[in-house]
Amino acid sequence: MAAWRSLVLTLFPEMFPGPLGQSLAGKALDRGLWALDILDIRDFARDKHRSVDDTPFGGGAGMVMRPDVVDAALHAAQENWAGAETSGEEAPGRRAPVLYLSPRGRLLTQSLVRELAAGPGVTLLCGRYEGVDERVLEAHDVLEVSLGDYVLSGGETAALVLMDAIVRLLPEVMGNEDSPGEESFGENEFEGLLEYPLFTRPAEWQGRKVPEVLTSGHHEKIRLWRKAQAEEITKRRRPDLWARYTKN
Repeated sequence: MAAWRSLVLTLFPEMFPGPLGQSLAGKALDRGLWALDILDIRDFARDKHRSVDDTPFGGGAGMVMRPDVVDAALHAAQENWAGAETSGEEAPGRRAPVLYLSPRGRLLTQSLVRELAAGPGVTLLCGRYEGVDERVLEAHDVLEVSLGDYVLSGGETAALVLMDAIVRLLPEVMGNEDSPGEESFGENEFEGLLEYPLFTRPAEWQGRKVPEVLTSGHHEKIRLWRKAQAEEITKRRRPDLWARYTKN
């Protein structure tokens, strides 16, 4: 099976792979467990100044990324994917979705991360300035994805977060295949809950002791303690998640 792949469209290609070139993600990239390709949006500008933005119709502050430039970049991305399929590097017919990192988009959740990790990859459009012309988003059926209710300077840092969340779920990337299921939002009996507290040696530190149940060796009691802790933390810190968990 072909490696999961991310194709990033950005005005700042030097920002990649950034932190994804280190640790588990970096080692997986070197091993070919996933692939990263970058397209510089400015390469598709149509004038000698390599302009990619213009003032917004209707007035307002800031600049907007031009639809003709972004459209050309997205078409190049499509050709890139098509070329990979022809060469046998990608499975035919498994189209990668085009995602635009935007605070008004669909919230990035662990379930969406798992969905994207199960596919062939993603094309990530990183916006800058005030955003991208709406028409080009509609023309390419772009899915907008948000990390949360806040605004970043551009889509690059959001793209790095999204890729990190996905890459760690890919086969052979993490040493312990059970680890993702035991974390916050894991896909097991703790699904929908925040992670329980974690402890390691020494058993006593600055007068604080590890809960006795964790050193008891009684696996069922440990499981029940961890679940109770995960429920209590979720209920206290994230009432929205707790309401969804109890409903389901």
